[in-house]
Formats: sequence, C-alpha cells, structure tokens
Amino acid sequence: MTEPQLRDATLLVYANKQDVPGAASAAEVSAELGLPSLRGRTCFLQSCVATQGEGLYEGLDWLSAKLNAA
Repeated sequence: MTEPQLRDATLLVYANKQDVPGAASAAEVSAELGLPSLRGRTCFLQSCVATQGEGLYEGLDWLSAKLNAA
C-alpha cells in the first residue's frame, strides 16, 4: 500500500477467526499490518467469523460505499 501506484487503492482487510479463543483482536491485526501508518489511504479492517457469516456483509457494504463514492 505504500507504493505510489496504489495511492488511490481502497483496502478492505478481514480479521477472521474472531470466535477462536486467543485470536488476535482487530486492533492487534491492524497494528501488525501497520494500517494506522497508512496516512491518506482508504483502508478498513473488519472483524469477522467467516464460517458464520458474521462481519462479511459489513465489510462488503463499507467497500461498496467507498467505491461508489469514488
């Protein structure tokens, strides 16, 4: 995401397995990926439990809204 060619890219990251004991929290995943340091970039981290469908639509709704606004 730090490459100049990606300056207008929109990034959605899913923090999956949030139902598993000991799973890294969304904040921990965000910090590990360095998302807070991506100043001026459009990115979002959505916690989810993919096997149960939790959080999947919320992430896609965010992405859709961002892409439609562009």
